[in-house]
Amino acid sequence: MNPTKEELALSVDEAQWDWLRAHLERAGIIIVSPDLDLVEAGLKISDNDTLAIQSWIDTGKLSKPSAQQVAEWDANKEKRFQTLIISPFVLIQEK
Repeated sequence: MNPTKEELALSVDEAQWDWLRAHLERAGIIIVSPDLDLVEAGLKISDNDTLAIQSWIDTGKLSKPSAQQVAEWDANKEKRFQTLIISPFVLIQEK
């Protein structure tokens, strides 16, 4: 059974880059654009809503970290993100 929006909202947390880095190694990080609701994105991913997900990927609202972003975050390991775990992914949104 997929989680409800309310359950996901309670799962949103905050983490610094240093804590998230390990998930990058297994390609588990998905960046959620600041103009997209983190919980809504998590809900669509957990529901496997391929139309919404593909639309967000096409418009750059969901992406994998670029080498430049990773380099910037590695230089500032205390950079903080809002996070939501939708196994096997960790959705992150810059604060």
